[in-house]
Amino acid sequence: MVERLVPDELWELFQRVVPPAPTRPQGGGRRRHGDREVLAAIVFVATSGCTWAQLPPCFGPSGPTAHRRFAEWTAARVWAKLYRLVLDELGARGELDRSRCAVDSVNMRATKKGDLTGPNPVDRGKFGSKIHLLTERTGLPLSLAISGANLHDSQALIPLVEAIPPIRSRRGPRRRRPGKLHGDKAYDHRFIRSYLRRRQIVPRIARRGIESSTRLGRHRWVIERTVAWLGGFRRLHRRYERKGAHFAAFATIAAALICHRRITK
Repeated sequence: MVERLVPDELWELFQRVVPPAPTRPQGGGRRRHGDREVLAAIVFVATSGCTWAQLPPCFGPSGPTAHRRFAEWTAARVWAKLYRLVLDELGARGELDRSRCAVDSVNMRATKKGDLTGPNPVDRGKFGSKIHLLTERTGLPLSLAISGANLHDSQALIPLVEAIPPIRSRRGPRRRRPGKLHGDKAYDHRFIRSYLRRRQIVPRIARRGIESSTRLGRHRWVIERTVAWLGGFRRLHRRYERKGAHFAAFATIAAALICHRRITK
């Protein structure tokens, strides 16, 4: 189970970002569970959607132990570093095509009111969160962000573009700027088009009242597929975490695993 959830390629990348285990100056104490077993337990929770208390004992660490390590690694930004390493590996292999990118978002209901939640205007005002995604041409996520469900999509586009890391290329320097950016009518605002042109990014955004919505899917279907890939991580179907950083960590884990699948194909 551990080797299936955390293959050797992923484990080698994770070892480069995980912080060293803390030491006890006085000695003694219980033996610390291995990082690979704990990582497999966290991946299992992210994919199956089970609670920490329902974690099967076959992994070794208990639910509270896995959650405690998850919180420690989240505070140390381990998931963001792992995601960045996976993107660099894909870029070095020439698997990322930034000539045509797409942006979209997906809503989910929150079971608890906490950080980065808000009343969803399309779900009877129920509190929820929103995952904003920016993908490259084949649907691999390049950046993501979490906000309350009441944040308009147009307000998240500029932070998403700014959050694209400088990714390695097969030849030449690191790159971070998309060639074209596709979006639906929610992003049809003058300040967005001006910003993209200043960044030398060609906007391909549907115009409200002019263009038909039936043609939006010619190049944007890839991001809809990415949203479906995120649906495979059942921990993202509902937001159970009160802390926004923990929910963002699960979304980052999902994005890193989606990108890592391309490496192991």
